[in-house]
Amino acid sequence: MQSPFGSAGGGNAACSDLPTSPHTKQEEEDPVDGAGGVSCVLNEAVLFLSSAEFHFASHRLRLAQDWNRLGVAAVVWDAAVVLCMYLELGHVDLKGRAVIELGAGTGLVGIVAALLGATVTITDRKPALEFLSANVRENIPPDLRGAVQVSELTWGEGLQRYPSGSYDLVLGADIVYLEETFPALLQTLEHLSSEKTEVLLSCRIRYERDERFLRMLGKLFSVQEVHYDEQRDIHIYRAVRIKTKPEL
Repeated sequence: MQSPFGSAGGGNAACSDLPTSPHTKQEEEDPVDGAGGVSCVLNEAVLFLSSAEFHFASHRLRLAQDWNRLGVAAVVWDAAVVLCMYLELGHVDLKGRAVIELGAGTGLVGIVAALLGATVTITDRKPALEFLSANVRENIPPDLRGAVQVSELTWGEGLQRYPSGSYDLVLGADIVYLEETFPALLQTLEHLSSEKTEVLLSCRIRYERDERFLRMLGKLFSVQEVHYDEQRDIHIYRAVRIKTKPEL
């Protein structure tokens, strides 16, 4: 498979990435570091406004990034790239399926899912929607735009706007990192999922709290690790709701 990494922000992909901030999930992690994995010194302009290019689903994608404006929501993280690679390899049938992405950020995962044939609802919190919508417009061909919807979703809030259990696939890339969001995220996953829905979560396990989330998830869903990218230390977990026992 062709490497998904192209050039970024006028330099190599590493030079479009953002450095560590003590106030983010990035405490011991860099965003996407490009095909060569070579680090570089970033100037202030690149730090606060950049783009990253990828090749997925026979399309060249250019994703805007803007750390200064939105922080972690406006960066392409390794977990998103690994999940896109997993989808492109055909591990999940996407054609004609109803997909929702949570905490989409730059929108890379949802965009790739749409290019692979899914009908996709790409969601994030309200402050990120304008930025997210711009990336979608830039990267979804006109003939596929009817298959993609950008929508506000704050976990645990306004869930009635999303039909319960109506999605075939729920996607999330690097959305497991703030412990205070775990209950709302679990509530959202439970609402969106039927017993036939697949949930794919791509993440780096950084701390014990991340393991604790997986244990919490395991009380509601059957969870298994389906992929591990050793180079990037990214796990992909598949979760399916545990069937409820019929009342006697």
